[in-house]
Amino acid sequence: MTTIPVHALNDGNQLPAIGFGTYPLKGDEGADAVASALSFGYRLLDTAVNYRNEDAVGRGIRQSGLPRDEVQVTTKLPGRHHAYEDALRSFEESRKLLGVEYVDLYIIHWPNPSVGKFVDAWKALVTLQNDGLARSIGVSNFTPEHIGQIVDATGVVPAVNQIEVHPYFPQEELISFHREHNILTEAWSPLGKGSAPGEEQVVQDAAAAHGVSPAQVLLRWHTQRGVVPIPKSSKPERQRENLDIFGFELSDDEVSAITALGRTDGRLFGGDPNTHEEQ
Repeated sequence: MTTIPVHALNDGNQLPAIGFGTYPLKGDEGADAVASALSFGYRLLDTAVNYRNEDAVGRGIRQSGLPRDEVQVTTKLPGRHHAYEDALRSFEESRKLLGVEYVDLYIIHWPNPSVGKFVDAWKALVTLQNDGLARSIGVSNFTPEHIGQIVDATGVVPAVNQIEVHPYFPQEELISFHREHNILTEAWSPLGKGSAPGEEQVVQDAAAAHGVSPAQVLLRWHTQRGVVPIPKSSKPERQRENLDIFGFELSDDEVSAITALGRTDGRLFGGDPNTHEEQ
């Protein structure tokens, strides 16, 4: 089983250097995929209220037979629950669906700036952390400006910002900001989904040079940049392959060449945090 390095968080906790994404896995398929991923050595699971699969993730954890303290569970607060009391209720519903006493990482899914309640939501997350119900708290799809607002209001810096990162959208400026403020970067859609950066020649060349798959090259590119990728696969062979990225190292030139694939706006679906609204 693969031994996964860990990152220290700014709150004293730790997160594995790679996680397992669960969207859009649901029902028995979702539970089986989670149990399978855990059997290969994944120890960080990523779900959300809006994935509608928290129950399946919880079942998968129990199905795995692993002790609860060996599995780190992330879930996310949806946009419609940003009001303070709504956020507390939403968390409780997530906790019950997951079947856990606490959540390891609780995240605001999108800032929804036009609604203007993400600061209230963050205050609720701070309360949950103070109460020991959320071990670590973070955000997703937040800009430096959004982060500045929640820190100014509470004095609490998020442990994590989970953002879109892949070779066509490498997010160098935002990742640099995270480093400066001791915020861990997590990457959603780390393989670029249908945009297929794995077919680029520089990725193919690196895969051939190291005797690995293009997907492994892309995931390794993330980890060498200090980013935690959250790949998803329901196929056991792909789950195993995606986890097996710690036995080789890309050269600086290979990392730079992959980063250079970035486009002016390489977002997958135009999810600009300043305008995107999540229900």
